[in-house]
Amino acid sequence: MTLIGHFVDGKRISGSSARRGDVFDPATGRRTGQVELACAADVAAAVESAERAARGWRDASLARRTAVLFAFRELVAARRDRLAEVITAEHGKVLADAAGEVQRGLEVIEYACGIASALRGGFSENVSTEVDSYSIRQPLGVVAVISPFNFPVMVPLWFVPVAVACGNAVVLKPSEKDPSAALLLAEWFAEAGLPDGVLNVVNGDAEAVDALLDHPGVKAVSFVGSTPVARHVHRRAALAGKRVQALGGAKNHMVVLPDADLDLAADAAVNAGFGSAGERCMAVSALVAVEPVADALVARIAVRMAGLRTGDGRRGCDMGPLVTAAHAERVRGYVEAGVAAGAVAVVDGRDVTPDGEPGGYWLGPTLFDHVTPDMSIYTDEIFGPVLSVLRVGSYDEAVELVNANPYGNGTAIFTNDGGAARRYQHEVEVGMVGINVPIPVPMAYYSFGGWKASLFGDLHAHGEDGVRFFTRGKVVTSRWLDPRHGGVNLGFPTQT
Repeated sequence: MTLIGHFVDGKRISGSSARRGDVFDPATGRRTGQVELACAADVAAAVESAERAARGWRDASLARRTAVLFAFRELVAARRDRLAEVITAEHGKVLADAAGEVQRGLEVIEYACGIASALRGGFSENVSTEVDSYSIRQPLGVVAVISPFNFPVMVPLWFVPVAVACGNAVVLKPSEKDPSAALLLAEWFAEAGLPDGVLNVVNGDAEAVDALLDHPGVKAVSFVGSTPVARHVHRRAALAGKRVQALGGAKNHMVVLPDADLDLAADAAVNAGFGSAGERCMAVSALVAVEPVADALVARIAVRMAGLRTGDGRRGCDMGPLVTAAHAERVRGYVEAGVAAGAVAVVDGRDVTPDGEPGGYWLGPTLFDHVTPDMSIYTDEIFGPVLSVLRVGSYDEAVELVNANPYGNGTAIFTNDGGAARRYQHEVEVGMVGINVPIPVPMAYYSFGGWKASLFGDLHAHGEDGVRFFTRGKVVTSRWLDPRHGGVNLGFPTQT
């Protein structure tokens, strides 16, 4: 049985806490290891290591930081298959999906490799007579990254490369459900030349999270997870005087207008609804069909679902298991609630015959039709392979439905009408919009983040917002006097 510890000061260590958590293979249900759950003392040791390292790393040249990022990028690219295998073994998503996760993380590393350009300030000469003014951006110090189970590689890579490139030291707290990938990333960063202590990893649960939120040495916190926890992280960290970006949950709507290509829309709905077993914050979980297309669209989706193979992600299946037995039961409960509420179960995932061992955490793709906004399968973030179809009579009714939802992470519209698409992107109250694109995750040089209850804080992940989040602005006004300037003048300085 593997014991998974922490990574502090450039090496794997065991902490002082005796608490442990079990790590499972979701496709078999077998326990594969135990992870140490850090106590406050373990977190403090990691933060202290980061504080020591931050003092030197902030003064490292941009050339040196960039060299480390380039070397790290090469290591991750060369070992992407190894990372994908670890993701699948602990999270359950199929290997192809895990490889895609690694690729999206690589894109952020590549963005961070160009940090010298992103950190350029401005300069104004002669703002007053022989007085110049310029701006610079400086690192915060020690920052914490708290990442979720559904993207054990991509989400840490949304934050850590940018934070490190900006000159900060990082304490990363991955999910205790699938912790191994984060430790590999830390080891490879060290191999790439990152000084000891600049990136530390502490495994743990809520106790470790609260210790990071409370520690005075942590200057900023980046979090991705459910909305209730995001709200807790934001409040507690902000009360402690920290900068916070807490990305929460979602209920992503895909609106299909009557003029849309229904085959394209059906493909998109299946891909976005059931990829990674629906355990994506950008998964489409609510399909809004503007009549009269609902019948034809639902039929097309059902045909495509019949060809999906659910099973072990290492066997070439289309969709893997859910991450834990408890989560599988939770999602199954939503399916039961949908049936009880009167929604029509066009495809019931409880009937699936998986290509995998009977102990796996299986639930097949599920399609509900005639869903109404008061049903729990619509109001709640299920985070599983459950797609709900809501029927509306007009474009205006569709927009009203989307905007009334408390979440505002991602949305998509499928149409061949450019005017309708442009109107939708303008009117919809959501942070990321796709036009005939079901999962509108931005490239690394743009920023990722939602609105309303999907984001707590002001700045989004990676891109320009990521650089702003991990740095502080400073403006310098300077005058270098020549021999002509001298004497005493007690008057108030003026612009001349």
